[in-house]
Amino acid sequence: MRTKPIGTGPFKFAAFEANIVSKLEKNPDYWKPGRPYLDGVEFRIIANRATRILAFGANEFDLTFVADITAPLVGEVLGRSPSATCAMVPSGVSTNLLVNRSRAPFDNEKLRRAMVLALDRQGMIDILTQGKASVAGAMMPLPEGLWGMPEDMLMALPGYRGDIAARRAEARAIMASLGYGPDKRLKVKVSTRDFQSFKDPAVLLADQLNQIYFDAEVEIIESTVWYGRLTRQDYAVALNLTGSGVDDPDVTLTEGYACKSERNYTKYCNPEVDKLLEEQSQEGEIAKRKQIVWKIERILAEDAVRPIIFHGRAATCWHSHLKGHVQQENSIYNNWRFDEVWLDK
Repeated sequence: MRTKPIGTGPFKFAAFEANIVSKLEKNPDYWKPGRPYLDGVEFRIIANRATRILAFGANEFDLTFVADITAPLVGEVLGRSPSATCAMVPSGVSTNLLVNRSRAPFDNEKLRRAMVLALDRQGMIDILTQGKASVAGAMMPLPEGLWGMPEDMLMALPGYRGDIAARRAEARAIMASLGYGPDKRLKVKVSTRDFQSFKDPAVLLADQLNQIYFDAEVEIIESTVWYGRLTRQDYAVALNLTGSGVDDPDVTLTEGYACKSERNYTKYCNPEVDKLLEEQSQEGEIAKRKQIVWKIERILAEDAVRPIIFHGRAATCWHSHLKGHVQQENSIYNNWRFDEVWLDK
């Protein structure tokens, strides 16, 4: 599948060079007559974001990678390419904290609670997204998300209520009760993927944990082995991003928190949550289903399970000569067919 993929889309596989380029060519047997307009699509692989932005400004690319442009970088992109369009939209991607519940000392519920209390969600949002991202639970927040909790309900949850100074004071008290303090810090590696969107918040997460008697440092994991490491639980603490194709509890909650889900990287298993997941899935009335979903969210917050730090909002940019592209919201996985796109140059 990696070297000879098969599909029915408007383009077919042409060539791939690891860490260099992936090339697609027009599919002459595409089911829609007259489409696609383009003869092919080329995805250039450049590891450094700054280099990618410079290349876009030099017209080496027609379109940036989806959601690759953060809020602080939009001005830089448009400064180099004033006629370009940058669509800043909800990405459907959450930044979240993974804690290996089977590895000591993180099998201690009190320790995990202290880690959640240390999170300065708004601080991360302000630094990384200029305030554009959103604080929420597992489900996409309002108003874009259908299932997001009302703000008053969300802010009453453990790890959300109160100001950050008070929460961290409580966290330090918990750490002290476990034998940690300024002269005895808990050394840990915060593992994360070798993507800029992972690395930036991981650095801030390590700093926030260090505010409550941790000695945390970031461990960068090569992207091709990242999910294998998570699946094997080969980590203690990790900063992860989770994308969803559809804003629905059957996707987001079931994949992240159901006992037997392969994407449940912390291996959290709560029979009550599994039962509620089934109930909400069978409930046809949206208002009643929301109440069940919010009950699940409360349980997850109380159990300090895979706490969500923020839900992202990022931009994709394209030059004025790229026509027919409509940036889809709420998911980075949709609108990749490019069958209606053409170049006016």
